[in-house]
Formats: sequence, C-alpha cells, structure tokens
Amino acid sequence: MVDERFYITTPIYYVNDVPHLGHAYTTIAADAISRFHRMRGRDVFFLTGTDEHGQKVAQAAAARGLSEQQHCDELHQNFRALWTGLDISNDAFIRTTDPEHKDQVRAALQKLWDDGWIYEQDYEGWYNVSDEMFVTDGDEIERLKAAGRVEFVKESNYFFKMSAFQDRLVSAIESGELTLRPESRRNEVLGFLRQPLGDLSISRPKSRLGWGVELPFATDHVCYVWVDALLNYCTGLRYLNEGTPADDQYGPFWPADYHLIGKDILTTHSVYWTTILMALELPLPRHIFAHGWWTFEGQKMSKSMGNVVDPNRLIAEFGSDALRYFVLRQMPFGQDGDFAAAGLVERINSDLANDLGNLASRVLNLVARDGGHFAPGEATEATQPLLDEFNAAAADFERDFADFGFAVALRRVWEVLSATNKLIQDTEPWRLVKERDEDAAAGHLYDEVMRSSGSILKSLAALLYPVMPRQMGVLWSALGGAGDLSDYRYTGGDRWLPVSPETLVEKGDALFPRIDAKSVPSFTERAEQGR
Repeated sequence: MVDERFYITTPIYYVNDVPHLGHAYTTIAADAISRFHRMRGRDVFFLTGTDEHGQKVAQAAAARGLSEQQHCDELHQNFRALWTGLDISNDAFIRTTDPEHKDQVRAALQKLWDDGWIYEQDYEGWYNVSDEMFVTDGDEIERLKAAGRVEFVKESNYFFKMSAFQDRLVSAIESGELTLRPESRRNEVLGFLRQPLGDLSISRPKSRLGWGVELPFATDHVCYVWVDALLNYCTGLRYLNEGTPADDQYGPFWPADYHLIGKDILTTHSVYWTTILMALELPLPRHIFAHGWWTFEGQKMSKSMGNVVDPNRLIAEFGSDALRYFVLRQMPFGQDGDFAAAGLVERINSDLANDLGNLASRVLNLVARDGGHFAPGEATEATQPLLDEFNAAAADFERDFADFGFAVALRRVWEVLSATNKLIQDTEPWRLVKERDEDAAAGHLYDEVMRSSGSILKSLAALLYPVMPRQMGVLWSALGGAGDLSDYRYTGGDRWLPVSPETLVEKGDALFPRIDAKSVPSFTERAEQGR
C-alpha cells in the first residue's frame, strides 16, 4: 500500500548565489514529482528555501554596507521570484534566518550536547573560507594554498562524534534502510565509508565568525553552517506545516521520502546529515537522490567564462513550460547533461510545436469549424489500437515518472503523440468532413478520429501537467476539462479521459509557437558580444 503522504525537499540554496540552471533543474524536478503525486491523491509537502548564514554572507553584506539580515532579506527574493516564474508549487519556503528555525537548531544542538555527542577540543589546520570547512587532504591543501583560498587556523571548537555512527550508517545503506540514488552515488559513499570516519567540527568562534546560530551551551561560538542548514529538513516541518500536531516534533511527514540534491553535496547529506539524525534518534530519510551537473555547450559552467545560464532569461525567451520540458526530457535524471541553445530550440520546435502543438491545433480547429462539438460514440477497429497504445503508455509513464525516470516517461508519451499524428495523416479528417454529405462512412470515421484524438489530447494534458502546468492547463480547458487542472485528482488506475459531446470547442492560439533558430544565437556568442 502506498503511503498517503509524500515529503520532498530541494537543498536550501546559498543566498549569495545568483540563481542558475542547476538551481532551476533540482527545483523543477521536485515540483514535477510533487504535482505528479498530488494528482494521485497523496498529501504532499514540498520544501525549498535559502541558506543564509556563514562567513561569506557576512563579508558580502559588509561589502554592500548592509547588515547581514538586510542583505539576506533582499537576496533571497531572487529565488522566490524565479520559482514564481517557473510555476514552482512548493508548500513552504524556509530561510535559515527564520527565528523559529534558529530556535529549533539550538534545541537540537542542546540535545546532542546533553546526550554526550558533542565535545570541545583544540584544533589547528587549514580552513577553506569559500567552502567554509577545514581541509585535511595534503594535495588539496597545496592546491588551495597556491590559489590563496585557505588560511591556517588554530582555535578551540566543538565536535560532533560522527565516527561513532560509521558502522550503523554502512548497515543502513547496505540494508536499504537508506537508499542512495543513482547506484553510482551509493557506491561512492560506501567507498568513502571504507576509510575511518572522523568527527565533525560543528562550531566557529564568534571572534572569527559572528553571523550564525549561537550554540546554546557555549554562546561564544556559532553553529557550523552545514549543521544549521541540514536541520532545515526537519525544522521546516515544525513551523511551516500547518498540519503538524502541537505534540509531534516533525510529524506527520518525517522521514522525508526524497532529498533531491546535486552530486557536489552528496557527502554532507549522506554522511553528515544521516549521522546527526541517528544521534537525535530520528528516522533516516528514505531516499537521497544526487543528480548530475549541466555543462554548457560542452564546457563546464563558470562565471569567469560568462557561460552560466540564467533561467530567468530562458523563461523570458521561451516560456517556463518549454524550459521545464527540456531539462526533464533532455537527459536521464541522475546523469550529467549538456545545455545548448540549439538543443533547446530543437526540442521546442520538434516535440512541442510540431508533435504536440500541431496536433492540438489541427483537432481543435477542425472541430471548432464543424460546429464546435465532439460527436458521441465508442472506439471501433479504426481507433481501438490507438486507445490500447495510450493505455499501455500511460501505465509505463506512471511507473517511470514515479521513479524519477522523467526522460523515459516523456519519450513514451511522445510515442502516443506520434501514433495519433499518424492516424490524422492516414485518415485526412479535413477531407472526410467534406465528403460526409455524400458518404456516411466518411462522416462516421471523421467523428471517431476527432473524438479519439481529442480524448488522447485531454488524457495527455493531465499526464503532462506535472511537467508543463501552464500550457497543459490551457489545453485541458480547451478540451472541456472541468475546473483547474491543478485540482484534478485521478480515481483508480484509469488514465483515459474522454472528451464530452457537451464541450464547446473554439479556435485558440498555438500552444507552443515555433522558434526561428536563426534568431537564437548560442549563449556563448551572446556572452562574447556583451564583453
């Protein structure tokens, strides 16, 4: 039996960052899977937010002549605005400067201290300011020293006894209590855990860093930013979810079904976070899914190269639905992928404008010109194979999409679109409608082809809604779908949603207008022109 609740999180994004394609990718995936489960009747809680403490935030605020809180209050809006532009349906947005979050971080730290999992110790070593962490690998230290990115620090810190949980963590991963995806990430973490696991420094003296959450048992120290940030996955449930009972610390949604993260923060989530949860005597998340990175036209994205892709610009030029479809269709979730303007335009023109958009325009315009109503009736041998193909594809889609196989699921849907377009091409309904006065069979076939094609489009609008909520809502309404598609809930396993003869069909604008590829130079060319 499927749990009626579903809890998914993105990382909380670093407030100093300019939102880029990587941020958008994780959040689009979380949104698509959240919409998918809501439509199937599950009670979903989808959490995202911003990470707002640490040395770099304090330095950036000082450089702007602002307080740290003023700096964060302004910059976190960049992420809120992007999520609005991308039609992200998060249930809550957490900020680590929220007073309620900080109170709960202090309470968690106090429990760890009271239970004997934290101790004080003098420490000296090389500290990476940009990553806000100590570095112990000798080769890495030399590389960072040459780049001027580390400083030698000697101080007294508080440490979490992370090493005490190493064997239990290995057992949790090997038994499936904690699932790390894809399989390559699981192997990576188990390989990391073959070496002795050290303890984790969880504090910084206020004399060096004042912008953070005070340790309740040592107010001259603030909490290490990663510990503060990771606890958001629990604290957000406590004060941002109206359904949390007053006497329940993090229920009813904990443990998380999925933490979606980029592969660069795999260790912090699969090792730091999980051992902290063990010490707090809380259940582990069910899955941690570390997806791949995007390159840009074959190159690593970097600010210095001017090739960091701005999703706001993509939304303005191509629309949010096109971007959402592209990133989920372009590569298997979990693998690395390459972004190129030419590839995006090709997807829009081939998949969205031609296969889906042209089919919708043909069906809607033909029916609108012919009285505006679909004829009643059932499938016959002319269209039953198409209905069978849809039912098989819908079952595949359900399985693959629920398992984060977005690209495979979407490819399967496009096979149905291809079959429907072939039916239109083979039967030529624009010819049949002209012949029906003299040929009753032509009229019956026309009605059946239009009815079946319209039902395919209506059914696919619901299936594709988690990926393209804006335009699929438009298509749903055009085909007589009741209410807002965001409120639609499937009952049972049937995904076939036939059009009604009561529906009044009118001509509409193209769902996805074609893009003139010549008018869209690559983003590299644009960056060079702007220098």
